[in-house]
Amino acid sequence: MKFGIVPVNIGVATPEQMITTAQVAEDAGYESVWTFEHVIVPVDYQSKYPYAASGKMGAAPETPFVDPLIALTAIAMQTKTIRLATGVNIVAQTNALLLAKQAASLDFLSGGRFMLGAGIGWLQEEFVAMGVPYERRGARFDDYMVAMKKVWSGEVVEHESEFLSWHGFKSYPLPVQKPGVPIVMGGRAGKIYERIAKYGDGWFIPGAGVDDLPDMLAKLRAACEVEGRNYDEIELTTMWGPKGGADSLKALADLGVSRVVTIPGGDLDAIKSVAEAHIR
Repeated sequence: MKFGIVPVNIGVATPEQMITTAQVAEDAGYESVWTFEHVIVPVDYQSKYPYAASGKMGAAPETPFVDPLIALTAIAMQTKTIRLATGVNIVAQTNALLLAKQAASLDFLSGGRFMLGAGIGWLQEEFVAMGVPYERRGARFDDYMVAMKKVWSGEVVEHESEFLSWHGFKSYPLPVQKPGVPIVMGGRAGKIYERIAKYGDGWFIPGAGVDDLPDMLAKLRAACEVEGRNYDEIELTTMWGPKGGADSLKALADLGVSRVVTIPGGDLDAIKSVAEAHIR
């Protein structure tokens, strides 16, 4: 089982705190560090956060959200082996060409350690602030998944769609990883299974327990069959709390989960204790 920590970029008081957390995790044997993304946190919002009964995310408007790609670049320069992942970036509200460039650059700078966790987004107020339509964000996301991979191919980019008009250019550096930066789909609603089967190298499964997973994974397997995709190619990542212990890790592994991420809350001792109990 691979172990990761999330998030390394939220609520940090100093850059040194964020980098030290990643370095301690690397030294302890963790495989990856992950970020969350919100460009803004509205003072009040009507959108419903899908992973809490309250409909609100657990972050005040004043909570520092260091930009994921900038945070991971800083970490990349101060680490050697630990993988770097967004969990997840809100792809549908961004500029797809700029994101493709940034992702390739981060993979290049880190020596091929980056994974792009990709999500559609739920916070309408954030889309409005970003100047991006909230409507048809799913269709925009799907189009971006196809288009970004063309940027990473090294070939002349040609992509004409409802959302993009890209013609006659290349973008370098290319990602170190081939055929491009791995895309880890995030979410558990809507067309998530179809999207993973079509575009994903992995799935970051939020808010799901061991009892929830068999049905969810059966749906993913069915979607892969429809798409002619090899289900076993998809790397499964889910949240895990140390209180679950070794038994829960075994249950997850038996279901095919190959990575768990835990939330240490910036507690370096907690990071080390999990490693001592389960990694080393």
